Amino acid sequence: MSVSSKPTCRIVQPGSTYAGKQGFNYFEGIAAETVGSTGICMHLLTIPPGGRAKAHLHAAHETAIYALSGETHCWFGDQLEEHVVVHAGEMFYIPTGVPHLPANLSDQPATAIIARTDPNEQESVVLLPDLERHVPL
Repeated sequence: MSVSSKPTCRIVQPGSTYAGKQGFNYFEGIAAETVGSTGICMHLLTIPPGGRAKAHLHAAHETAIYALSGETHCWFGDQLEEHVVVHAGEMFYIPTGVPHLPANLSDQPATAIIARTDPNEQESVVLLPDLERHVPL
């Protein structure tokens, strides 16, 4: 999708997907690459049953999540020692620099809208393979 040099309003139909470093496929949405955004990105993510991300953090951006359907477990903290379950209708905030690992432990897909404060969503993703052992699934 080409980006206009003059900022303008745009409609984006989430159709194409891209593989994120975290291990999930995201539906293409609002980003610098699609609409020329300069301070935000927003994507749609469906985690299949049994799906699990790689342990990671976002070095330079915050993340806000709105769960549309299903439930997602998320381990977070320096050693992934904390755990929450995010249910449909709930919002979840992940600050810059916090290690985390989301997973769908159910037998139903979990879908969420994800917004981040970096228009180039994958730019500051840092994989943390040494933390993988803290969340045996």
